[in-house]
Amino acid sequence: MKRVLIVDDAAFMRMSLKTMLEKNGFEVVGEAENGLVGVNKYKSLKPDLVTMDITMPEMDGINALRAIKAVDPDAKIIMITAIGQEPMVRDAIMSGAKGFIVKPFKEEGVINSINKLLG
Repeated sequence: MKRVLIVDDAAFMRMSLKTMLEKNGFEVVGEAENGLVGVNKYKSLKPDLVTMDITMPEMDGINALRAIKAVDPDAKIIMITAIGQEPMVRDAIMSGAKGFIVKPFKEEGVINSINKLLG
């Protein structure tokens, strides 16, 4: 079972993603409400995949992505983005994100993106 860490400042988004992932056979090993907490949880949990919101307090998703990639260059991180954040998506991809999911998203799209990434 693939292990996932969800990083998003919105509790309802974390809950929504967790429900979707668990329903589709993934194990959600942790949740973080900002990038800083996400980086620390990544180090201790070593998940197979991270879903990372871009806009968060404390440390945004792009800086958290860079911090995780500095610790683990092989980390698989999918960015979760709102429509209109295209320049940030480019930044994220250049910084090592493996893909992105646009909000509002559909369960099928999320699961397909994750399965494609995890192969």
